[in-house]
Amino acid sequence: MTASQFIEKLSTFRNEKEIDKVEKFFKGNDGVTKHFGVKFGDVFSTAKEFSEMPPVEINKLLDSDFYEMRMGAVSIMDFQAGNKKTSEERRKELFELYLERHDRLNNWDFVDRGARNIVGDYLLDKPRDILYRLAKSENPWKRRTAIVSTHAFIRKNDIEDTFKIAEILVHDPNELVNKAVGSWIREAGKKEPKRLQLFLDQYAETMHSAAFSYAIEKLGPETKKHYKQVRKSGKNT
Repeated sequence: MTASQFIEKLSTFRNEKEIDKVEKFFKGNDGVTKHFGVKFGDVFSTAKEFSEMPPVEINKLLDSDFYEMRMGAVSIMDFQAGNKKTSEERRKELFELYLERHDRLNNWDFVDRGARNIVGDYLLDKPRDILYRLAKSENPWKRRTAIVSTHAFIRKNDIEDTFKIAEILVHDPNELVNKAVGSWIREAGKKEPKRLQLFLDQYAETMHSAAFSYAIEKLGPETKKHYKQVRKSGKNT
């Protein structure tokens, strides 16, 4: 399975009407990204068909300026990483490719598509220092990868890294990083509500509004009301 074969197959779904939809969806445009005009569903189904593509060919797709090609690439990586039959050696290759080519994963949805399986699952039984380095990166998508990857740990009832990385990112200037912080401490809080409340006790007044809104979304009415009051009173002092 080659990158050129993937592009050829994806070309059969091309529809100029889809270009406007993708341009509205794509945030953080780098001024280079182009849009091929293929529905997301067709990108994902084609990626699944090519899910055994070797990393050297996936890398060629990541070189593309077309959004859909890069989304296809990260989707292929995600399918492989999420397959229990994938070897440890291949998982390492995918993990390293994701990190090496993070410059091509320049939007929130690339990160959300691949970070959990490609990065998080790979690190389940390994040191996680890389996530803390990513959390301190100047690149917002690397910072988003740091927190989104912890979803793999949350699924195993391991929430400590989620909250530790959230502390690094709690005052992040990027809205799309803020939303990820709020989303994943909310998910971690479903496992241990008291841990989320301890985090909110410390940061409810000062964390960005998007992170706060996402974090309290699933709390009970009274608890949610309490933290809204805490936040309001803090703003008024």
